Amino acid sequence: MLSRIQRGIRGFLSNTQDSGRVLVSFVVIVYDMPVQAQNTVRSLLADYQQGVRLEDYEVLIIENASANTMSRAFLDTLPPNFSYHLRQETQPTPIHAINYGIELASGDNICVMIDGARLLTPGIVKNTIRGHKLSPNAVVTAPGYHLGYELQQKAVGSGYDVEQERALMTSISWPADGYKLFDIACFSGSCAAGFYLPHGESNCISMPRELWQALGGYDARFDMRGGGVVNLDLYKRACEYPGITHVFLHGEGTFHQFHGGVTTGGEEAETRQKFITEIMAQYQEIRGKKFQLPVTNTVYLGELSEHAQKFVQLSSTNKLERMKNSAGT
Repeated sequence: MLSRIQRGIRGFLSNTQDSGRVLVSFVVIVYDMPVQAQNTVRSLLADYQQGVRLEDYEVLIIENASANTMSRAFLDTLPPNFSYHLRQETQPTPIHAINYGIELASGDNICVMIDGARLLTPGIVKNTIRGHKLSPNAVVTAPGYHLGYELQQKAVGSGYDVEQERALMTSISWPADGYKLFDIACFSGSCAAGFYLPHGESNCISMPRELWQALGGYDARFDMRGGGVVNLDLYKRACEYPGITHVFLHGEGTFHQFHGGVTTGGEEAETRQKFITEIMAQYQEIRGKKFQLPVTNTVYLGELSEHAQKFVQLSSTNKLERMKNSAGT
């Protein structure tokens, strides 16, 4: 039997999905990363995203004020389905900006990108909409990658920086073919197991408005720098919500650009590990148990470009190895 929330989700979407309203609102959170944020916004424009119309989606750029905000000249070039919101924030967390953006969003479904430094592949918008049409109670997610050939928190020790990353992007003539991002990337840490094993989070997670309301958005008790593990917490709560369908866009992805972030900014390994230990301890304090990856019955949706094939192979290898280890062979 469906819960009241589940019935509400079904009714809400069946009544509005073809009504001419915005199908998906993308809420992009930005802080002190003007160049990277501009690239991210560029990857959401309709001339980059494939098979969508301006009226199908909206993008809300929510920026917490810093000494390095986005260029007004660039923002003034954006089409009418994009809006920019500069806000003051006294806490070292994106949580309040996210929940603010969710409240502003007008779409039937709302997709949150907690990190505005992530480039998208060209089928994200189209396939997010497909995912929500596939199931009225869908949680639609895309896997995460780092630009570069190893995790940025490791690569920075070998000299990886903004200049090297710019050279990588130039080598694939980005943004001419966004799927070539796979050629210059590796899985992020939270997605390292690949497509066919559980993930820790998604930096592009979309769900119906009523499910956001049922979950209460992002939990503000995660008040440590960068929000701690609030994104992992939200992902787990959404994926484990009764009656949802987890739609996974395995042919798409978000690609993290180096910008000196909380966990990829080049801190000493000992300092970084200490921080990770602290934020995991906060999760246990808030939830009363240690964090465990959510296990979902996943629906795989979308096209697979030739550039993504190496990650299909890696994912299959990881899955087979896990199966062998579980069987004791």
